[in-house]
Amino acid sequence: MTPAARVQAAIEILDEVISGAVAGGAPADRIVSAYFKTRRYAGSKDRRAVRELVYSAIRVCGEVPKTGRAAMMRLVEEDASLSVLFDGSTHGPAVIEADERPARAGVAPDWLIARLQSSGLDDAEMAALMDRAPLDIRLNAKHAQRHTFEFPVEVEWLTLPNARRLPSGTPVEQWDAYKDGLIEVQDLGSQLISLISGAYATFLTIDLCAGAGGKTLAMACERTHSGRIVASDTDRRRLSRLMPRAKRAGVADSVETRLLDPGKELEALSDLKGQADFVLVDAPCSGTGTWRRKPEAKWRLTPDRLDRFAKTQDYLLDLAAELTRPNGVIGFVTCSLLDEEGKDRVEAFLKRHPEWKAEPYLQFPIGRQHGQGLRLTPYHDGTDGFFVAMLGSS
Repeated sequence: MTPAARVQAAIEILDEVISGAVAGGAPADRIVSAYFKTRRYAGSKDRRAVRELVYSAIRVCGEVPKTGRAAMMRLVEEDASLSVLFDGSTHGPAVIEADERPARAGVAPDWLIARLQSSGLDDAEMAALMDRAPLDIRLNAKHAQRHTFEFPVEVEWLTLPNARRLPSGTPVEQWDAYKDGLIEVQDLGSQLISLISGAYATFLTIDLCAGAGGKTLAMACERTHSGRIVASDTDRRRLSRLMPRAKRAGVADSVETRLLDPGKELEALSDLKGQADFVLVDAPCSGTGTWRRKPEAKWRLTPDRLDRFAKTQDYLLDLAAELTRPNGVIGFVTCSLLDEEGKDRVEAFLKRHPEWKAEPYLQFPIGRQHGQGLRLTPYHDGTDGFFVAMLGSS
């Protein structure tokens, strides 16, 4: 592909991404993958270059662009060298006309900017949400020899004992160390939350929204005692990935999975009601803290959808309270930086359940207190954005 053809390909992909964002279609990564499956002539360098153009254009556009061309023209405003590639060639984009207008620049749609600001994020914090995410891994404490493990690439030691940062794009999943369960891909912030949670995860732990089990595995690998972790979720596809990962990590004996029926979660967990020492509620949310990885998610969120997430979070917290034994603890986590999905949910829960209280925090090398919880941000901590609070019953 010529450089101009790469730009045109990015425009075509962006048109699909915009349509998907508005209509609730496929995410950008799947759209990019599907685009190239039907264009076998495109080499690996072409695919990387087009993908870079697509995500760079998404990052610099605030409101949802009208077209992929408008989004790419906004990128031209940021990088003038791209303007010559609008050359009208056979496979390239048409020349930019004088009356054409690029998409609006910005971090996110205006209504979301206002919500982020009201949640305490300044311009620098918001700009960092559009950076590129690093590649963090966690060494398996049960098997990896943390001081002797040799990496085939340059590695940065992070603030947590088993956390390492690798160059972006490192093919970790091809390494023997990954296949043998010595390492797992996990953001530094997620590792910290798993470490905090592990301090409360004693005899019986329920990971209520386990997904593919990243935090379940981290808690299981850090255990120095026997105990049981019940990992549950309503998503069959994601949950099915957990046990193969647990076997690879050598912790399958301490983990079990339960598929939940939405709205009937307590039925599947009825035998555990009032028994859990710790319930982790890593709740579904807007994902504003993960925009570095999924920047087009800023175009998918609406005020109504945000309200629905908040109601789901309230529901899950109330469910967790039923599952927790007296003097047990709930860990509430969202990968969001909006107070509607963090601080406000904790305050609402404590009003509904006056017998509960927020647990005090120890000092950690990253994160800052926010409301009655802890907040992690890309700008301040170099992690995905998270809110976490530990809630104890009397």
